[in-house]
Amino acid sequence: MSNPDPKPHLNPSNSKPEPEHQKPFNTNDIDGEEDEDDETDLKDDEDENDGVFEEPNRPKPQTLEAQNRSFKLKMDSLLQRMQSGPVSLRVHDVIIKGNTKTKDHIIEAETEELKSIGSMQELLKASQLVNLRLQALGVFDSVKITLDSGPPELPGTANVIIEVVETASPLSGEIGAYTKPEARSSTVEGSVKYKNLFGYGDLWDGSLAYGCDHSAELSAGMYLPRFKGLATPITARVFLMSQDWLKFSSYRERSLGLSLGLFSTTHHDVAYNLSWRTLTDPSQMSSRSIRRQLGHNLLSSLKYTFKFDRRNSSMRPTRGYSFVSTTQIGGLAPDTRSLRFMRQEFDLRYVVPLGFYRAALNFGISGGVVFPWGNGFLSSPSSLPERFFLGGNISPVCALGGPTALWGFKTRGLGPTEPKRQVNDESADPSGVDFLGGDLAVTALADLSFDLPFRFFREKGIHAHVFACAGNVAKLTENEYRNFSAQKFVESLRSSVGVGLVVPTSLFRMELNYCYILKKFDHDRAKSGIWLTFSGAS
Repeated sequence: MSNPDPKPHLNPSNSKPEPEHQKPFNTNDIDGEEDEDDETDLKDDEDENDGVFEEPNRPKPQTLEAQNRSFKLKMDSLLQRMQSGPVSLRVHDVIIKGNTKTKDHIIEAETEELKSIGSMQELLKASQLVNLRLQALGVFDSVKITLDSGPPELPGTANVIIEVVETASPLSGEIGAYTKPEARSSTVEGSVKYKNLFGYGDLWDGSLAYGCDHSAELSAGMYLPRFKGLATPITARVFLMSQDWLKFSSYRERSLGLSLGLFSTTHHDVAYNLSWRTLTDPSQMSSRSIRRQLGHNLLSSLKYTFKFDRRNSSMRPTRGYSFVSTTQIGGLAPDTRSLRFMRQEFDLRYVVPLGFYRAALNFGISGGVVFPWGNGFLSSPSSLPERFFLGGNISPVCALGGPTALWGFKTRGLGPTEPKRQVNDESADPSGVDFLGGDLAVTALADLSFDLPFRFFREKGIHAHVFACAGNVAKLTENEYRNFSAQKFVESLRSSVGVGLVVPTSLFRMELNYCYILKKFDHDRAKSGIWLTFSGAS
């Protein structure tokens, strides 16, 4: 990435001496301070060339050594003034060069704050920020920002010259392995992207993902950084998704729909989802509660996410804190098959640095609740895919966003269960159960990470950690809230402890852990022993 040039381009031919009492900064002021030195250099050059005939009115050009000396003195003077205090300066014009396809207003929208600066120091900081924003658009191979002097008749002004090089290869592709906490599984994904198709900084992509749990997703989307003067980007995505939960809950889920990103800033995000969902049971062995949820339904929901993350790293946090809150409301359609529910999640993390071996103690607590709304909602069941399921092959350290994983517990490995349908088949498992998920979920974790006393491990970022976690889910709908007891909920918390080795990579965090289960129930899918987990950045 090219950094903005902090050295203004100076034009000695436009120099004019200014009164000493004038405070505003003028890039031409520095020239007047060196007039005497320049004249001395010119006289020396003339003495050396007395025998050479010259035109009487033609000025003698400076030697290269004199020009370098003059420029150095000018910059020294400027740096001294900047160190002594703010140097008054405003931007006269922003000049954009190199964009043959990208529209000017797309670049200008990222440079608005340059017009409000009032000093040289503010201009340098704003230029760096503008450079980062233009690079983040993803449609330029390089961005260079140069600060030049303004018109000579407007002292105390500067021009900002932005030179961009548009990407030479707008078509790109990638393939990789990722872990999605919402899917509670690892996936292999391939995608193709085309940048700046219409010159609005737009990004178009198509992707195909396949998970280890037989889940698959085919999707296509677009991203517009600016649309009709809106201050936030617009995203849209069409998807066809299939997830196989037969092994855990005896149903298979398919969705065809559209998601729209309506509003997105540093801390706030609003998205709308419209999809047609189908739940089926090819095995014909699902429990009674699962069979009641099978069929077609319409999901029309609005989701708001507030995220505040001040941790220094999401893969290995050693200081800082974070908070995430997600609110989702479904049923925003007049169709009787539209799922009506409200879902609320939160996740709070706090990291305490210990001051030795990069040791840090990471605390976290997360929770969530979901319930239907409408007539008779207290006696109605909540939507099965919107319920909370704990467990999975991911690290709770990276799973920021809500209650998801517990060390030592398998995918959908705890919570309310119901026996599967009984069939006259000797090969069928008579003890088989379906995990139904819960309407209320709470998890907590404590993780102590520290460097190992080996130079090779420290250079590669490989470190060790000791951890403990606990969590539980409960059912509240269908009048079960009457039987809910906070004391019983706490007493039935599942928990585990362990120690492990963490290997970070550019794509994911790998953990090789030994987990010991402190508490579980008969139908829980958990075990003490060696676990290998892969987690992406949250």
